[in-house]
Amino acid sequence: MFDRSVSKSKAWKKLESHYKAFRKVEMRDLFAKDPERAAKFTEKLGDTLVLDYSKNRISEKTMGYLMNLARERRVEDKIKSMFRGDRINITENRAVLHTALRNRDNTPVMVNGRDVMVDINAVFAKMRKFSDDVRYGKFKGHTGKKLVNIVNIGIGGSDLGPVMATEALKKYWLKGINCYFISNIDGTACAEVLDKINPEETLFIVASKTFTTIETLTNARTCRKWLVDALGEPAVAKHFVALSTNTEEVKKFGINPDNMFEFWDFVGGRYSMWSAIGLSLAIAVGMDNFEKMLEGAFAMDKHFTETPLEHNIPVIMAMIGVWYNNFMGCHRYAVIPYDQYLKYLPAYLQQLDMESNGKSVDVNGEFVKYATGPVLFGGAGTDVQHSFFQLIHQGTEMVPCDFVIPAISHNEIGDHHEILLANVLAQGEALMRGKTQKEAAEELKAAGKSKEEIDFLKKFKSFSGNRPSNTLLLKKVDPYTLGALVALYEHKVFVQGIIWNIDSYDQMGVELGKKLALNILPELQNNVHDLKHDSSTNALIKMVKAFRK
Repeated sequence: MFDRSVSKSKAWKKLESHYKAFRKVEMRDLFAKDPERAAKFTEKLGDTLVLDYSKNRISEKTMGYLMNLARERRVEDKIKSMFRGDRINITENRAVLHTALRNRDNTPVMVNGRDVMVDINAVFAKMRKFSDDVRYGKFKGHTGKKLVNIVNIGIGGSDLGPVMATEALKKYWLKGINCYFISNIDGTACAEVLDKINPEETLFIVASKTFTTIETLTNARTCRKWLVDALGEPAVAKHFVALSTNTEEVKKFGINPDNMFEFWDFVGGRYSMWSAIGLSLAIAVGMDNFEKMLEGAFAMDKHFTETPLEHNIPVIMAMIGVWYNNFMGCHRYAVIPYDQYLKYLPAYLQQLDMESNGKSVDVNGEFVKYATGPVLFGGAGTDVQHSFFQLIHQGTEMVPCDFVIPAISHNEIGDHHEILLANVLAQGEALMRGKTQKEAAEELKAAGKSKEEIDFLKKFKSFSGNRPSNTLLLKKVDPYTLGALVALYEHKVFVQGIIWNIDSYDQMGVELGKKLALNILPELQNNVHDLKHDSSTNALIKMVKAFRK
């Protein structure tokens, strides 16, 4: 644990002072004064990924102060602590070792005196055999048909990671395989999937560590009934597998425990796509491609652990985020992938970031007095240019952006990708440069507008600029690059948690509403008159029941 004065430290105070002197500096002036600015603020991960962070409201002095803060908060020591298996999840007394899942050089990783790589390798070997057997028809359904519909039933990390990665790697799916995901407890989620598939050709993957998660098990039981109604009780063992540690509950459900895939307490839900939780992905793209994704993540892990802070991509992104969140008062940021296959990346990162760092109590058990996790939103470009970009360009609050773009498209159709690339590069430039009222007036004059029209319209047509963005340029969205990209954001979130002195690996805030829902459920299902909630909740329960009569 750290001292109890994060925001009173020497490095923090230096940044506060620097902000007062730097807050009115314009990025367009910084670029004009320094032709080498882009080169100074660009880092690479081999030929896989480039971070251009030059379009940020920073100077070399700013980055120096930020790195001093990172060192003061012992970021380098904390990185080592996580990778060696220390129990850095302090509220649950657990190690945090999703990184062990992509430990491709297989060096021992010890937890409680045991090398966890032995268990990890065993599960991966089991995943390889099973995914190959399904992909090539050796593991068949109850009636002897090949299983071509893969339905993942989970929620949170057991859904968002597989959904995002499976969609991102759609070009790598085995021909004839279809992937579906059910997470929402809304019955529509089940109904929409079940309407599309044939029970004889469907494999259900139930992802629940405890095999008691109410949303997941409710959906799984609905799918089980649908299957049994069509094929009979014995079909369950050939059409359901489990990602769990609860053997007894898995057996009660009718799943053969040989088809149960384990994962561990040292792997948090939102970090679990690297584990057996990724089985749907392994079936869709093959275990070779799944392991290439692990290799990409491992490359980022090595970069993160071995690169000095000043050139460390996750650390740079984390500290720039701290600069905006804690010194410039920007408590939100946007992630915009300019690639249709990455359309679920912002939703995945929302859980990663906001569930990890949406905390108000520090590791000492004290309420913090500074901002922690920001709000993250986003969507696929160019679609979002026609939704929330108006606010980003001309709104009253600054919203830092991460633009993610592959240089090479999987679908080089006509001029599509060049137009896409032109759009994303233009957005970064426009946010940085803006357009002065003088420039707007000159454009209006050239368009033949009258003096009265120019005087009226020039403010509407002007852009303040000086709005920041990072550009993450990928060579191509392939398994290796996807692994590196996701690991980058994982490590960024971790570093910010260190700076803010919080536990990034619990999620206590998820629990309260779920527990209260268990109290309300029987009140909705039964004729209960003695409701013991607040007046609003009591009234809403009564109105729901009245509507349903």
